[in-house]
Amino acid sequence: MSKLQPISQRKLAQKLRKLGFLGPYQAGKHPYMIKNDIVLTIPNPHEGDVGVDLLVRILRQGNIKKDDWKNV
Repeated sequence: MSKLQPISQRKLAQKLRKLGFLGPYQAGKHPYMIKNDIVLTIPNPHEGDVGVDLLVRILRQGNIKKDDWKNV
């Protein structure tokens, strides 16, 4: 099984939309995306990619399995 890789904020939002999340919406300090009763906080757009550690926390918060993430 391949490991997770860093990802750009734009690609992160695209993949989350493919997994059924809506958004990103802006309110407060960070954008967020919604799927049913899950509100998923995502990082602000910035230079550089979203690191693997943060990506793992986002996937866990969104109840997204690594296999589902890799198949999108």
